[in-house]
Amino acid sequence: MTAHTTHDRHDHEHTEECGHVAVRHEKHLDYLHDGHLHHVHDDHIDEHALSASASNPSQCASGHACNAHERSHEHDTQCGHEPVPHADHVDYVVAGHLHNQHTDHCDNHGRLDRA
Repeated sequence: MTAHTTHDRHDHEHTEECGHVAVRHEKHLDYLHDGHLHHVHDDHIDEHALSASASNPSQCASGHACNAHERSHEHDTQCGHEPVPHADHVDYVVAGHLHNQHTDHCDNHGRLDRA
């Protein structure tokens, strides 16, 4: 049996009508909920993170010019963009793609595959 991290005491039921963004992740659906990727599994919720891949790289992309926010905008827990766990860090969803705040610029870590 594969070990996995679970989300304890989760009163909310994730469904297509729950209001959280459904994301295609590997061969299943996860739901973005309070900065976590939740996957309904048997009688509990698994905590997932997007893996680094060709479509969602995790390395520096030497800056990313995005017209979806001001140049001076910095991503953090108060910026208003949805956080997404990705590899060993957190990205933020901006105009359908993943931004990673990296020193004085943003890196584009690919598109978020919404269901």
